[in-house]
Amino acid sequence: MSGFGVAQPVRRVEDQRFIRGVGRYTDDIILPRQAYAYLLRSPHAHARITAIDVTAARALPGVLGVHLLDDVEAAGLKRIRCDVPMDNRDGTRRANPTRTLLAGDTVRHVGDPVALIVAESLAIAREAAEAVSIDYAPLPAVSTMQAAAREDAALVWPDAPANRCFDWEIGDKAQSDALFARAARIVSVEVDNNRVVVASMEGRACNAEFVKGRFRIHAGTQGSHWLRNALAPVIGVRNEDVQVLTPDVGGGFGMKIFVYAEYALCAFAARLHGRPVKWTAERGEAFLSDTGGRSQIMRARLAVDEAGHFLALDVHNIAEMGAYLSPFSVFIPTMAGTKVLPSVYRFQSVYARVEGLFTNTPAIDAYRGAGRPESNYLVERLVDRAADELGIDRIVLRKRNMVKSSQMPWKAALGSIYDSGDFAGTMQIALDAIDWKGAAGRKRLARKQGLRRGIGIGYYLEATGGDPSERAEIRFAAEGHVDVLVGTQSTGQGHETAYTQLIADRLGIEPAHVRIVQGDSDRMKSGGGTGGARSLYSEGSAIHAAAQIVVDKGRSAAADVFEAAANDVEFRNGHFTIIGTDRRIGLIALAQELRQRGQDPATLLDGAVDTPIAAHTFPNGCHAAEIELDPATGVVRVVSYAVADDMGTIVNPMIVAGQIHGGVAQGIGQALMEHTVFDDSGQMLSASFMDYALPRAGDLPDIDVKLHEVACTTNPLGVKGAGEAGAVGSCPAVMNALQDALSEWGVSVDMPATPERVWRAIHSRPTG
Repeated sequence: MSGFGVAQPVRRVEDQRFIRGVGRYTDDIILPRQAYAYLLRSPHAHARITAIDVTAARALPGVLGVHLLDDVEAAGLKRIRCDVPMDNRDGTRRANPTRTLLAGDTVRHVGDPVALIVAESLAIAREAAEAVSIDYAPLPAVSTMQAAAREDAALVWPDAPANRCFDWEIGDKAQSDALFARAARIVSVEVDNNRVVVASMEGRACNAEFVKGRFRIHAGTQGSHWLRNALAPVIGVRNEDVQVLTPDVGGGFGMKIFVYAEYALCAFAARLHGRPVKWTAERGEAFLSDTGGRSQIMRARLAVDEAGHFLALDVHNIAEMGAYLSPFSVFIPTMAGTKVLPSVYRFQSVYARVEGLFTNTPAIDAYRGAGRPESNYLVERLVDRAADELGIDRIVLRKRNMVKSSQMPWKAALGSIYDSGDFAGTMQIALDAIDWKGAAGRKRLARKQGLRRGIGIGYYLEATGGDPSERAEIRFAAEGHVDVLVGTQSTGQGHETAYTQLIADRLGIEPAHVRIVQGDSDRMKSGGGTGGARSLYSEGSAIHAAAQIVVDKGRSAAADVFEAAANDVEFRNGHFTIIGTDRRIGLIALAQELRQRGQDPATLLDGAVDTPIAAHTFPNGCHAAEIELDPATGVVRVVSYAVADDMGTIVNPMIVAGQIHGGVAQGIGQALMEHTVFDDSGQMLSASFMDYALPRAGDLPDIDVKLHEVACTTNPLGVKGAGEAGAVGSCPAVMNALQDALSEWGVSVDMPATPERVWRAIHSRPTG
């Protein structure tokens, strides 16, 4: 067991199959009599469909079917809904248009699916798509929030006046207004959280079967139970009539949580044609059919007293929804995003108003961090602006207003209870790691070379989320392995390793004998899936509880084997021992002994539990970035990066560092290069990697990760969650560093800070 317990930097056990090329993803699954689906999608962002002729397509050899909305709805399939409960500020209900699986008489974004084609091969299906004749009558489109908000804007939905989906608020506005009225200074900022493409390494895919009256859906998901429970009502059947199987998943980032039309359509086709039907997204198709991320225009005011103490925060956020409501979409900028608006500061009051607008673009929903990166970006940009206007050092201002560790637990302005944290101490670790004090010298040296340097930080607060309970089962298999069934789903994070470490630590079982089982909605009774950085603190707590059940049951079973009293048996280092003797037996050996005696380990030894999640956790930390700017070209390079993170007790520091590295890469990408762009007619201009700039290895610096462990008090493991933190703190750190470099010109640039934008800001400034 040496070297494989908790807190050890263990190499990921799942990587063995990935680096050997024996991982199994959804598109690798080919079933007997496999058929293939292709979606014919709209080339228009907004148009009426005046005529469709599928006769020629249906007549092609190898075509099994060409299906339109009427075919699908006649078979009993339903629409996709967003069921997040929400009222507007005035008490009325928000707009809630449902989404048909195929477009009926109107398409609402480029890529909106119009026809489902099922064929013997994908090539035949594509050929059939070209034979479908569709007449469109184009309509005016709104492709940006600014366009959607104009008084004369075309409406995406007739029953959503002014293209408004919702107008929501949180906080005590009267209290906030009173604090602003007596403020010594009010500081304002407006920022743009640019829309991004999720671009997971593995695209979405599904393969549907209809077997003995039940649907079996193979799909890359972030939780097989999540998809089953969402998909069954759309197909029009009971949950128990659907089995979802999730194999290996190559990245999710929130986008693979949701039910999509393609999954229900494949199920429809599999039942209709009596054959398995597979659909796999092409990369260009993913740009137009996956949910996008971010896309918010945020304005904030900060009330400060004479001593530089924060009094109140007032936020007005306009969030893009796209043309359709994805299942969680309205939740992201509202309940999720505002939860961390108080951040790590002692605001007396926080008030936020959030408006959601429809546009003729693909839907927006959760993307790594799901509302929290947007809010942290706003707050940290505002704090830097306040430091500049008040003439107070950026670090001094933050320390003056941070919640102190001695004040924990702390009730934040919007009601959340922070159980633990050392915010000032964590920030100092990051400052030391990046050599904040030495930045002035590096700036002087860069200037001599015709360059400029800037340094910045972003302190972030995360709030983990997800289902209020989680299940774990520990089963002793006949062949001598221990199967650990979990309700979460790894999409590349290293869950199998972390969970194996927990089992090795709690039960003393050799890692080679542990098998983590996930992704089968039939085999596991329930599961909360993966999202909101919830997996380790929720599933880990469930594994901890299930392991204790195994130990308690095993003590009695071992006592029977030893012919001793249970009180005389203790469990230590994976063995049951009669106290004061050398008689002992290991867990796996005990299971085998029970079988030899004709007894059932499932009854006498296995452990299963549904563990309630008493409270969510608040990972936090400080990102520090140093950038170098070439004024002649506008090119910005991140030359140094350090992170100090408080993620509670660490199970595997190597996995945590990897998660932070990935999140920072996504944040740097959004800050400096990624941008989803549509023209006025709703055509996506950044619809491939030729036009959409993802960061490459050469765009990223070495990322120095320091872990400051402040144990969480609300779960038995003391963990806080790590999956989203890298993406939550990186954008403000990079952009505050850039603003530091631009300060001599008195200009500002928002995300993405592309070379052209930076160059124009510098060289278009007013003179004289």
